Amino acid sequence: STMFLVGLSGGIASGKSTAVAVLRELGCAVIDADVIAREVVQPHFKAYRQIVHYFGTEILFENGEINREALGNIIFSHPEKRQLLNSITHPEIQKEMLKQILKYFMLGYRYVILDIPLLFETNRLTKFMKYTVLVYCDPPTQLSRLMKRNGLSQAEAEARIASQLPLDEKRKLASHVIDNSGDRESMRQQVLRLHARLEDSLDFLWARLVVGTVVAGLGGLVYLLLRHFIS
Repeated sequence: STMFLVGLSGGIASGKSTAVAVLRELGCAVIDADVIAREVVQPHFKAYRQIVHYFGTEILFENGEINREALGNIIFSHPEKRQLLNSITHPEIQKEMLKQILKYFMLGYRYVILDIPLLFETNRLTKFMKYTVLVYCDPPTQLSRLMKRNGLSQAEAEARIASQLPLDEKRKLASHVIDNSGDRESMRQQVLRLHARLEDSLDFLWARLVVGTVVAGLGGLVYLLLRHFIS
């Protein structure tokens, strides 16, 4: 069996979610790092109980779910508490991510797409990917889309964009770029071409991941993949 990993990322308002939706329509296996990070802090997970134990019930909504904004405010001003939160959540995210990759492997998928927001900021992740894909749009388009989508002033939108690695920098690091500066149909055609290329790729052995796991230790490899999902 052969299998490879594809890393997918974008920037705020670049249209990554739309590209992912097309890939899912085409039957691709997509693992969303953000979704997993949210799932593992739901009430029925072990991480939830540990977070409530260490951070107190004041970070909960009335329905018992974690108020991510309240928790975010605490860890923003206390680096040691951010470390504590990461030490609670990372192992659970790691287990879930690996479980999903293995599930798709057992089901016979030839590749899995990992939707990782900080893929290019976290350089060490890219070596595990056969391809890295950036959903790009030009800076003026990104700015106007963000202002319109979130109802922000130009200054507010510019500040949010400035908090991320610029798309033009990420573009240099990606093996494939989907340019979403134009209309939706143009982007869709680019995703279809990418899909065709992925379907034709058979030269990246699952064995490479297995060897990496043996060398680095299972936890080490998965930790590298996931350490920045909640940070």
